[in-house]
Amino acid sequence: MIQGVLVLDIVNKLPAWQLAILATLLKGAVVLFVLLTLAGYAVYVERKVIARLQNRVGPNRAGPWGLLQPLADVLKLLTKEESYPPFVNKVLFLLAPAIIAITGLLGFAIVPIGDSPWLVISDLNLGLLFFLALSSLGVYSIVLAGWSSNSKYAVLGGLRATAQMISYELSMALSLLAVVLMAGSFQLSQIARAQSPVWFIFLQPIGFLVFLTAMVAESRRTPFDIPEAENEIVAGFHTEYSSMKFALFFLGEYMGIVLLSFIISIAYLGGWSGPFVSGPWWLFLKVAFFVFFFIWIRTTYPRLRYDHLMTLGWKYLLPLSILNLILTALLGLVFPSLVPHALR
Repeated sequence: MIQGVLVLDIVNKLPAWQLAILATLLKGAVVLFVLLTLAGYAVYVERKVIARLQNRVGPNRAGPWGLLQPLADVLKLLTKEESYPPFVNKVLFLLAPAIIAITGLLGFAIVPIGDSPWLVISDLNLGLLFFLALSSLGVYSIVLAGWSSNSKYAVLGGLRATAQMISYELSMALSLLAVVLMAGSFQLSQIARAQSPVWFIFLQPIGFLVFLTAMVAESRRTPFDIPEAENEIVAGFHTEYSSMKFALFFLGEYMGIVLLSFIISIAYLGGWSGPFVSGPWWLFLKVAFFVFFFIWIRTTYPRLRYDHLMTLGWKYLLPLSILNLILTALLGLVFPSLVPHALR
């Protein structure tokens, strides 16, 4: 009790800028702990849901109902042998998995989970641009992993992933620009507040569908898992990776799934707003739905052919996103009362 009083006394004497840094570090530590835990249990939930949909059992040995399976997976990966294939570029080989894990975690710094400064690490004015910049940096991780492995299968997977992610980033960014036009801000908290009367999913149905498709392609999940097509290129860009380096790629993938679920929930479904009473629980419910959606389509749909994948991105989603952006701008100019936050 005395120690707690002394700590509070020291904290109260700190200058404002030091308090701000301390608060940011504390919020970052909490978010990091929660995200790493969620990533492990996202794998558990995915395996259990897929097992249920396919009439199987799923993990049920490690702990009650298999709840300790994520811990068992981490221990297994930690104790696996570190392998380095011959002729790899060791620096880039080690850097690639670190990039995708770091960019995935950094994206959560700008995600607000409620209408309070304490419920976001850094509420940037250009939050959406920061998110898009990090998603672009994630491409470097994939292409460096493929190239540095000195394997033809890894190179093919890296090139496929790079082409896919760059192609679908265009559609995703343009669909988000229409949201920015309607909200009048790049700040995620302002975008969520701008939807208090009507969620943008009702005003932006085309943009929502484009973003929904593009975010699945950006995460390289089924039916867009061309970079990891095991029947063609073994496992793609991460073929030569093992142990914790292999685990970092999957940490980045599941962090990306959760981050994209937060972004679409805030951009189109009003974030923490909901019927009756608003609160962070509404945002978590929406995120949980989209995480389930990722798992659901993985179980349901087959993998697309590569030319079909690129055709969908360039011939359909990109023109639709451009059309949606033009219609949103015209709507804001001709009927400003329908888009109250646009073009302010």
